[in-house]
Amino acid sequence: MRIVFMGTPDFAVPCLRALAESSHEVAAVFTQPDKPKGRGYKLIPTPVKAAAEGYGLKVYQPLSLRKGEDAEEAMQILKDIAPNLIVVTAYGQILPKEILELPEHGCINIHASLLPRYRGAAPINWVLLNGERETGVTSMQMSEGLDTGDMLISRSVEIGENETYQELYGRLSQLGGEVLLETLDALEKGQLRPVPQDDEQSCYSPMIRKEMSALDFTQPAEKLHNTIRGVTGFTTMNGKRLKVFRSEILDDIAKGCEPGTIVDTDLFAVACGDGRAVAFREIQLEGSKRMDTADFLRGRRLTKGEKLG
Repeated sequence: MRIVFMGTPDFAVPCLRALAESSHEVAAVFTQPDKPKGRGYKLIPTPVKAAAEGYGLKVYQPLSLRKGEDAEEAMQILKDIAPNLIVVTAYGQILPKEILELPEHGCINIHASLLPRYRGAAPINWVLLNGERETGVTSMQMSEGLDTGDMLISRSVEIGENETYQELYGRLSQLGGEVLLETLDALEKGQLRPVPQDDEQSCYSPMIRKEMSALDFTQPAEKLHNTIRGVTGFTTMNGKRLKVFRSEILDDIAKGCEPGTIVDTDLFAVACGDGRAVAFREIQLEGSKRMDTADFLRGRRLTKGEKLG
């Protein structure tokens, strides 16, 4: 098939790679415009653009697909290409109806959740924040609604008890490429059986806000642990900001202790509101580099009863 791929972050790269190394023709790649980074504000290509150029693919970066000259030009490019299918993975723009209806087989999206659960922009964060034990990847036929199209193929994975966002992101990214190829194979063989989503089973995963990372030690240990896993937690220690990237729940170690106090200096365990504790496994203190807690403790002595936050 003649395919146009649309994606932007590194999550989408395995899908692009799967297409580029398949028997299908990748006629063009659409991605978000380059963004300035660093002190010199140098324009940095998106991960998808970098990967596409590595395969020698044509890349287009319209500011918008919905309005203005960029949208008109992009629409004309797509009409000239006349793709059989458009594949979308974390592109970052909403496709107008005119584009959705352009290809012979429409547009297929690879979404990082088990639809209809966790529609929206941040499904990986929210499955961790909510303490889910299972998630996955779903391919769907795109419609005008937000992640509301018919489901095509879903593949599930178990979530590890201490698995972090970065770890789950990487696993689902790779699974996305596998699900895409499986979907295309079924499409070519006429074996796809679209299933309408049950809206009553759906939930929304909105964009993550910075304040969601703040650790409130009056909350149960599981709540804090899931915050750290899902969005990276932060608190303060002696007036300095402390980021927490990885943690573990400890039982029967903090009963009767005031929430937010250090209850074990060897494990950097902090009391929570339910009498359990969260042990920090990977941290970064303001002014220092990110490191395993064991390395951090080699150069610093904690005080039992010291309060964070």
